[in-house]
Amino acid sequence: MLLDGEQWRAHFDGYRREAFRLEMQPTYTMPKEAESLSRFLRGEPKPVEHNTAWHQRVRGFVSAGRAIGRVRVVRRPLTDYQRYQFAWGIPGNIAAGEDIRILDATDRDFGLPNQDWWLFDDSSAVHLNFRPDGTQINRELVTGDMRRYQEWKGLAIEHSLSFAEYLKEHG
Repeated sequence: MLLDGEQWRAHFDGYRREAFRLEMQPTYTMPKEAESLSRFLRGEPKPVEHNTAWHQRVRGFVSAGRAIGRVRVVRRPLTDYQRYQFAWGIPGNIAAGEDIRILDATDRDFGLPNQDWWLFDDSSAVHLNFRPDGTQINRELVTGDMRRYQEWKGLAIEHSLSFAEYLKEHG
């Protein structure tokens, strides 16, 4: 089942305990980020209001006692988009309450799928399907046995570092 618009928002916002994302794409081509990415690449300062809508949502989840986090898989050298995330996106997301970890897969295969997904309360997953250029095609709800997603989540967390630790090591 494909989730778009309000269906996607309702499914996402309806989680009760934990939302976890595995981010595998080296680049995301998102129309809402195009101008910000261009500004970053030109060396302009980050706008104060950058990503505030997401930060408000994260704060709401966390204040309601719900966890939200992700593991970002990278391979060095980082893409321009990943450098943008590291400088303009991730620090604000962490400050808002999101747990973001980095898994460096430059020299190692961890057995993770080459697929972005969210796992909600260990009971449903949503595949985020992308074209090779990072443009999202759709979101696909997956239900049933979630053990493989739980295993992948465990592997990703086990082999990742907190964002701060990753920057210390690879800064």
